[in-house]
Amino acid sequence: MNNPLFWLGLSLFLVALSLTTVLIVTLPAMLALARAARSLEKLADILARELPPTLEAIRLTGIEISELTDDVNDSVQSAGEIVKQVDQSIGNVRQQTKEVKTTTKSIFTGIKVAWKTFHSKTKENTRRPFKHSPSFSHKNVDQNHLYTDIPPASATEDSTLDDKP
Repeated sequence: MNNPLFWLGLSLFLVALSLTTVLIVTLPAMLALARAARSLEKLADILARELPPTLEAIRLTGIEISELTDDVNDSVQSAGEIVKQVDQSIGNVRQQTKEVKTTTKSIFTGIKVAWKTFHSKTKENTRRPFKHSPSFSHKNVDQNHLYTDIPPASATEDSTLDDKP
């Protein structure tokens, strides 16, 4: 057993056996690694084909979202302006209503004053005594001459109404 050639041959055999065992064990791992490399290559091809359009779609979606946000902001500002205009219109309507109310009160007051003035003038005209009594001694007296000294009621009213503002 002291033969060095024997030990050398045995060592070489064991080394060859170990290398063969390692090769047999690594062969399925190498095949799995080759399959993984092919899958990775397919994935890279799919990503190369699909990723740019997807990224472009994402970019366009971002732009559309920005445009929609701007549109919504413009719509909100427009709605705010419309609300302000409606508010101003309501204020104007309130002011006009106050003016109409005042005008209506003034008209009714004017009508009341005119009515009172008209009634007081008609009472004065009916109560006014004659300036001279008509003489009925002549039989040919014309009946139209009886009221010639009394001015007509319309002339009296017009002259008094013109003097008032």
